[in-house]
Order: sequence, then structure tokens, then C-alpha cells
Amino acid sequence: MARNGAEQDGSGQDEPGQDGLGLAGVIADRWSPRAFDAGAVLGDDEARSLFEAARWAASHGNTQPARFLLARRGEPAHERVFAALSRGNRSWAGAASALVVAALATSDAKGPLPNAEFGLGLAVQNLVLQAVHLGLVAHQMGGFDPEALREAFSIPEDVRPAVVIAVGREGDGSDLPDDLRAKDERPRKRKPLTETVFSQEWGKAAFTPEAPATS
Repeated sequence: MARNGAEQDGSGQDEPGQDGLGLAGVIADRWSPRAFDAGAVLGDDEARSLFEAARWAASHGNTQPARFLLARRGEPAHERVFAALSRGNRSWAGAASALVVAALATSDAKGPLPNAEFGLGLAVQNLVLQAVHLGLVAHQMGGFDPEALREAFSIPEDVRPAVVIAVGREGDGSDLPDDLRAKDERPRKRKPLTETVFSQEWGKAAFTPEAPATS
């Protein structure tokens, strides 16, 4: 399947790395498909590499709030995580090699952890970019029942499940419902820098509008 419609959309506009700014390859190549290879397996070395990348993420005062549950397809834990997903996510995420629950510790022996959600986000981004480096794909999901996961895995009250990540090898999309296949084939779009980066005063763009890509 073409990455976010890259082959269908011949304009090349707004594709990461197409503006000549030299984005790192793992950033430009990262995307969140729903099509996974149902026969692919996440090996121990690959899994360890993902979490080692997450372990080295920055965090407020090195408090390291990120916590993870790894559930590989075929394991009992996978069934419990899968059951907690929303109905829409269950329609495709089961084909991924693994489901990863990303959670944040909200406190430690010293008290509440500051900026814990931000710290988890940095760790998850490291994990996702490491997946790209390994030739894998990852899709982050907010559609799940956190209390079902808490009960299924006896997650402590001071740890909050925040996102579930499907990880595996990209599939061809032939088994996806038509509406989800269409979503995977849509070109990616991002707000221009003129709407998100300001200078001198709020609302005053720091950069001029990006020029159209040329070939």
C-alpha cells in the first residue's frame, strides 16, 4: 500500500522532506497505517530495541514516568489488550505483531511527577521512530478502555494507561474494510508553519509561507 497516498497524490505537496529542509529519514518516513502483516512476528531483539529507545527519552528531572506493557500476538496478554480496544480499532489492530500499552507513572516516593504526560510522549515518540529505523510501522490509538486494562493487568492507581500502540510489519491492506483502506491511502496533511510558529507576538508568523515544491 502506498504510504498515505504518496503514489495516488502526484502533487508531492506537504509530504515530509519534500521542502528541501532535510528532515531525518525516520521522521519523514513515519506514518500510522492500519494495514499490518498478520503473519509477521516481533522478535525479542526488535522488541528490546524499541523499549531501549523509549528508555533513553528525555523527561522532567530524569523522572522517567513512562511504563509499558508488551503483548505479542498469540500471547494471553494480547487477548486482554485487544479486548480493551474500541470496536473500530479491533477491526484492524489484531493483525499487528504486538500491542503495546503505554502508561505514565503519576507519582513516586517523593510525590507527584511533574510533566509526566509530556515525558511519556517523548518516550513513545522514541519508540515509534525506532520502529521506523527497524523497518516496522506503529499506529498509536486512543480508542480503548483504560479501566478494562487496569483490571486485566492489575495496574496500580498511580499509573495511568494513556495510549495503545500497534507495532508490526506493514501489510498490503487487502483485508481492510473499504473505509479504513481509503483512510490509509489519503495524503498526509499538516498545518503550515505560518499557523503554528510565531515570533515577536502571538499570531505573527515566524516564517513566510512555504513555496510549492518544485521538481
